[in-house]
Amino acid sequence: MKPDWSLEDILIQQGYKSIAGIDEAGRGALAGSVVVGVVSLPRADYAFRDSKTLSFLQRQKMAKEIKEVAINWAIGCASAKEVDKLNVLAATHLAAKRALKEFSQSICLDAVVTDYLKLISPLEVLAPARADSQSFQVAAASILAKDFRDNEMISLAKDYPEYGFEKNKGYGSLEHRQALAKYGPTKIHRYSFKPVSQVALFL
Repeated sequence: MKPDWSLEDILIQQGYKSIAGIDEAGRGALAGSVVVGVVSLPRADYAFRDSKTLSFLQRQKMAKEIKEVAINWAIGCASAKEVDKLNVLAATHLAAKRALKEFSQSICLDAVVTDYLKLISPLEVLAPARADSQSFQVAAASILAKDFRDNEMISLAKDYPEYGFEKNKGYGSLEHRQALAKYGPTKIHRYSFKPVSQVALFL
C-alpha cells in the first residue's frame, strides 16, 4: 500500500485545515526512550513510507529530506524511567504531548492523524490502524521518530558497549538478552519489562 492523502481528506471534509501526522518509535524496546514524531508536509507525492519497511540508510536519507521539505516537524521523548513509572502507553502519550507542544510553537494545529495512537487532546484525532502505511505525514513522522531513536541508541552504545545497542537499538535481540543476563540492566533499561525485571531480581 502506497501512502497518500486520503486520511487527511477525511478531516478536510469535516472542516479541519491544519493537519499533521504523528507516529512513535521504541514502544517495544527493553531500553531507551519512547520517541514520537510530528510532521506537517506540503501536499505533494512522496516516496516516504512506513519506517519499518526501510533500511537504516534509507531512513537516514528520508529523514534528511523530510526535514528539508516539511512545513514543520518536532520530536518528543519519554525516558525509560518514565516508561517504568507511567507504563509504556502513558509514556507514549507523554512523548506525543511534548512533541505537539514543541510543534505548536510554530504552527497551530486543529487535527492530527496517528497510527492507532488514540491521543487525549483538544485536537481532532483520526487514529486508524496502519496509518503509517496510508498517510505520507504519518509515514514521515514514523521515519523521523525511528531515525532519532536509532541515533540516540547508537550514541548510548558508546556508554554501554556490552549490550550491542548500535545494532539492536535496545530491542530484545539474543545478544541483548545474553548481555542482560551477564551484566545486568543499566539505568536506561525498562525495569517494568519482564526480560529486564527477571534479570534484576537475581542481582
